[in-house]
Amino acid sequence: MNSHEPVVLDDIDRRIIEQLQKDGRKPYTHMAPAVGLSEAAVRQRVQRLIDAGVMQIVAVTDPGVLGLSRQAMIGLKVEGDTRHVAEAVAELDEVEYVVLTAGAFDMLIEVVAQDDEHLLDLLNEKIRKVEGVQTTETFIYLRIHKQTYQWGAAPAPPQARK
Repeated sequence: MNSHEPVVLDDIDRRIIEQLQKDGRKPYTHMAPAVGLSEAAVRQRVQRLIDAGVMQIVAVTDPGVLGLSRQAMIGLKVEGDTRHVAEAVAELDEVEYVVLTAGAFDMLIEVVAQDDEHLLDLLNEKIRKVEGVQTTETFIYLRIHKQTYQWGAAPAPPQARK
C-alpha cells in the first residue's frame, strides 16, 4: 500500500469498479450502458484507474482445486527491523499475504501448502530460519466461511462531494 494522496473517485468510477468486481472479463460494450458512458470512455476510465493503482484486474484461483489443501495464517514475533523480515518472508513462494501489525504479533502471513507435511516443512525449513523470526503461531484454516474481493470503492470524502 502506498502512502500518497488518495485518488478521488466519482460515481461513474465506482460503478465501473463494481461492474469489474462482479466480472473482471466483462466487455466494455456491456459496461458502457450500465454506467452511462461510451465504450471508449469506459476503456479510458478503466485504464486511468489501473494506472493510478486504484485497481488491478487479476485471475483469482482456488488453492484447494489446485491441490493446495492446507491454508493457514501465521503470526510472527520478530526481533530487529520488521520490514527486513517482511521482505524475506514475502519472497517465499507459499506466502500469499504479509502484513506488519501492532499487537500480539509483529507480522501476520497467510500461506498455502499442499498438505500438513508441506506446511510443517515450510515452518521449520523456511519461515523459522529467516533471520529475525523469534516465534511463530500457526492458525490452520478449517473452512473459509467468507472470502470476497468486492470491497467496492470508497465514497467520495465529504469535501469532494460539495
